[in-house]
Amino acid sequence: MEDLQRLEEEAKARAAQHVANMLQRPGQLEKLEAYKRRISRKKASVETMLKSAMQSQLDGIRVGFEQLRSSLENIASIKEELNEIGKLFSIVPELSAKLQPVQEENMRHSQYVTAKENLKHIFTVPESVEKTKQWINEGKLLHAHQSLMDLENSRDDLLYELHKLPNQSTADTIMLKAYFEDVEILSQLMEKQIRLVLSRTLNTVRKEPTVIVTALRIIEREEKADHFAIQRHKQSGFMPPGRPKCWKNMAVKILEKSVANRIEGTHVEERADNKMWLVRYLELTRLLILEDLRVIKTLCVPCFPPWWNIVNIFVKMYHTSLSQHLKEIIASGLEGNEYVSLLAWIMNTYTGPDLMQHPELNIDTRDIGPLLSTEIINDLQQRYLKNMCQNYEDWMKKTLETEKVDWWSGVLPESSTQEAYYHTAAPVIIYQMIDQNLQVTKTISSHLTAQALILCIEEVTKYGFMYRQAILEFKSKHFEDRSRVPYFTHHMITIVNNCLQFTELAQQIKQIYWVPNTSGDATIKFENLLTHYQQLRNEAAAILLEESFLDLELHFQDLVTTKWLSSPIPIETICVTLEDYFQDYNHLSPKNFEYVIMEAQNLIAKRYISAMLLRKISFKTYDECLTCTSKIIMEADKLKNFFVRIAPKVGNYNSPFEIIKRLAEVLRCEDSEILSLDLHSLVEKYPDMTEDHLVRLLSLRGDIPRGEAREKVSYILEAQRNRKTSQTITTNSIFKQIVIQDSFLSWKP
Repeated sequence: MEDLQRLEEEAKARAAQHVANMLQRPGQLEKLEAYKRRISRKKASVETMLKSAMQSQLDGIRVGFEQLRSSLENIASIKEELNEIGKLFSIVPELSAKLQPVQEENMRHSQYVTAKENLKHIFTVPESVEKTKQWINEGKLLHAHQSLMDLENSRDDLLYELHKLPNQSTADTIMLKAYFEDVEILSQLMEKQIRLVLSRTLNTVRKEPTVIVTALRIIEREEKADHFAIQRHKQSGFMPPGRPKCWKNMAVKILEKSVANRIEGTHVEERADNKMWLVRYLELTRLLILEDLRVIKTLCVPCFPPWWNIVNIFVKMYHTSLSQHLKEIIASGLEGNEYVSLLAWIMNTYTGPDLMQHPELNIDTRDIGPLLSTEIINDLQQRYLKNMCQNYEDWMKKTLETEKVDWWSGVLPESSTQEAYYHTAAPVIIYQMIDQNLQVTKTISSHLTAQALILCIEEVTKYGFMYRQAILEFKSKHFEDRSRVPYFTHHMITIVNNCLQFTELAQQIKQIYWVPNTSGDATIKFENLLTHYQQLRNEAAAILLEESFLDLELHFQDLVTTKWLSSPIPIETICVTLEDYFQDYNHLSPKNFEYVIMEAQNLIAKRYISAMLLRKISFKTYDECLTCTSKIIMEADKLKNFFVRIAPKVGNYNSPFEIIKRLAEVLRCEDSEILSLDLHSLVEKYPDMTEDHLVRLLSLRGDIPRGEAREKVSYILEAQRNRKTSQTITTNSIFKQIVIQDSFLSWKP
C-alpha cells in the first residue's frame, strides 16, 4: 500500500513539473484546451494498452489451468492401466510352463524341416564336391561358387540347428563337421583361384575383364555371407566354420602385393651397372605408374563395384609402395647428383603434370599426403647441400693450386681476346659451377635454392680467405728474391682483376637466384663476401704498388734534402719509373686502373709530405725557403700533370698534390698574422692534421723557435675544436695515414 502511495505521489510531482514546463509563457494559456485534449488521448491510449496486456495475461493463466487439469486426469488413467498390465504379467510364468511341450515340438519340427530341405545336399556331398572341384579347375568360378555356397549353407543350417538344442551333442557336431570337411577344402581352392586372378588384375582387365568381374562378384557374395554370419552370431552366438572369410581384405592385400612387385620390377639396374641407374629407375617408374593408372581409370572402374572406390585404392597403393621402395633406396645410400635426381622427381615430377597431375589422371595428391615425410626430404636436402659443399671445397682447392702454378710458371698471364685485361679462368670456373648447381636447385624448390645460394656465398668467401693467404705467401717469397718471378707485376695485375670479377659475378648470381624475403643473415653474408673481395682487391693493389715503390725508395729518401735542391733527378726518376710500371697497369680493368692510379698518387703525396715533415733540410734565410717552396710547388704541379696525363679522371679530381702546394704556401708566408690565417685555413680544410704535423711544418721554416711553434699550433687546434658550426662535416685526408716514425718529442732542432 505504501508503495502505491509513493508511486502516486511521484506521478503527481512529475505531472506538476510537466504542466509547469508547458505553461511558462502567457501565450501558452491559449493552447490549454489543445494540451488537455492531447493528454486525454494519450491517457486513453495507455489505458487501452494496459487493458490489452492484462487480458492477454489472464488468457494465458486460463489456458495453463486447463492444461494442468488435463495432465492430472491423464496421470490417473495411466496409473490404472499400469495396474491392469501388472496383473496380466503375473500369469506369464504359468503360461510359459504350459506351452513348453509346444516349444519343444516346434524345435523338432524346425530340425526336421531343415533336414528335409538339405537331404538332397546331404546325400550328394561327395558328388557335389567333385563337381565343384572340376568347375574350379575349368575356371567356371561362378558355377563352382554357387555349388560351394549350397554346400556351406546346408552345413551351416544343420550346425545351427544343433547349436539351438538345449543339450548340445558334441559328437553330433563333430560328425557333421567331418562329413562336410571337404567343403572347407573347396573354399580354400576357390580362395587360391581368386588370389591368382586378382594378382594379375592389371594384365587380365585388358584382355578378359569378365574374369575380374566374376572374381569380384564372388567376393561380394562372400562379404554378404560374412555380414549375415556376424549378425547371427550377435543374436545367437553361433558362427559357422571358416567365417568370416574377409575376402575383400584379402583382395586388397593381393592388389597391394602386386603393385609392390610392379614397383620393384622397374628397379633393374644398380650403380655398378650404370651411373644413371636412378634416373632410369625413376623414369621407368613414372611410365609404369602413368600407364597403370590409365588402365585403372578406364578399364578397372567399370569392373569394380562403385563402393570400392578402386581408383583411390590403387593410387594409395602405388603411393605407399613407391614411398617404401624410395626409403629403401635412400637407406642404401645415394651419391653425387643422385640426390638432385631424387629430390626433383619427388617434388616436381611426381606431383606435376608428368604423373599425378597428368590431364588423363588429374589426381589430387593432397588426399594421400607427401611421397616422403618432411623430415626425410629435409635430410636429403641437407645431405645434398653437404655434398655440394664438399664439391665446392675440392674444386676451389684445385682451382687455387692451378692459380699458384701459373704464378710460378714464368709465363705471362692470359688476356681476353676483346680487351687487354689480364685475367685467369678461376672466377668464371667457380661461378659457372655455382650457376649450374643453382640451376639444378631451382628445378627442385625455391627454399633449397635459397639454402644453396647461402652455401655458395659462404664457400666463395672461404675461397677468398684461401686466396688471400696464397697471395701473401706469393708476395713474401717474391720479395725474398725478386728475380724468381719475372712476371710478378703482371700476375698481381691478374689477381687485382680477379678480385673485382669475383664481386661482379657475385652480383650477377644474386640478381638471378636471390629469393625474395630471404633471411637477413643471408644478406649479411653476401655483404661480407663483397666486402672481403673489395678489401682483397685493395690489398693486392697495395702489393702491386709496393713492387714499383721499392725501386723508388732511394729517390723518395732524396726528396726535400740539400742534394734535392740542386737536382731534378729524384722527381724525374720517380715519374719515369712510374710511367714504365703504368704501361703494365694498362692491363688492369678500368675500375681497377683508376683505383691503383689514385692510390699511387696518394702514396707519392704521402711520401713527399713525409719528406717535408722529416726536416732533412734547414733554411738560414727566407730566400732559401722561397727557393725550396718554389721547387716544391713546381714538382707538385709536375706530379699532378703527370697523373692527369696518365688518368685524366683521377688526376683532375681532388688531387693530393694540391695539399703539397698548400703546405708550401704556409712555408713561404712572411707575415705572422697571415701565417696564422693560413694555418687556420689548413686545419679547417684538413681536420685530421695532428699537432706533430703542424709543428714539424713550422719548424721547417727555420724562423720560428720550437716553443713558439708548439704554442701557436696548440692555440690553433684548440680554437678549431671550440669552433661550432651548424654543419660540421669531417673528411679524412692523407694526413690520417702519415705517421712520422721519430715523433717530434724526441726530435732535436
